[in-house]
Amino acid sequence: MIKFDHVSKRYPERGEAIKDLSLDLAAGEMAFLTGHSGAGKSTLLRLIGLLERPTRGQVIVNGRNLASLPQRKIPFHRRQVGMIFQDHRLLTDRTVFDNVALPLVAMGMRRREIAKRVRASLDQVGLLRLERVLPSALSGGEQQRVGIARAVVARPPVILADEPTGNLDPELSREIFQLFERFHQVGVSLLIATHDLDLVASMGHRTLRLHQGRLVADSGNW
Repeated sequence: MIKFDHVSKRYPERGEAIKDLSLDLAAGEMAFLTGHSGAGKSTLLRLIGLLERPTRGQVIVNGRNLASLPQRKIPFHRRQVGMIFQDHRLLTDRTVFDNVALPLVAMGMRRREIAKRVRASLDQVGLLRLERVLPSALSGGEQQRVGIARAVVARPPVILADEPTGNLDPELSREIFQLFERFHQVGVSLLIATHDLDLVASMGHRTLRLHQGRLVADSGNW
């Protein structure tokens, strides 16, 4: 599903964020990405989501080489990858329903199908009752659940999460990780960047550790 083949990413202002990195994530696999701040976790996720292109090497997602993907095909690729961020990135002047609906509106989906999918996604994360509420009225955990609902509403085969529980307490963090486990159980591929090593250890999934842009440990290969 996801393959990095000797990938490097260099930024003019700060040098190499990813250095000669190779890894494979199988279809339907759930894995955690760990490492110190600045280790390259966010850059790796951005390369998969095609928010960045590699300086060297190949990033292959679902059989597509992203290094050579034409500009006109980037929107299609991004619809296949759901992205979840620590800061939620919700539109504060839109309701929960409208925030979750955004990817489907961008796809030109019909209104009736949008309503069906949005409510199904909100039901999955336990927020159906709050569909008409503005994000400012929600707790941090609820806002993160809205972000998750938005990421999965288009039913992408890949979900990426960048420190999704960084601002949440341990109990809420575990609830969010349990949501990810449910998506994994229905065949979605997940790669989750996190600093919460205790919670990662309790989940029992593959863990990839980065250090200064290099992959230095992979529990899947032990």
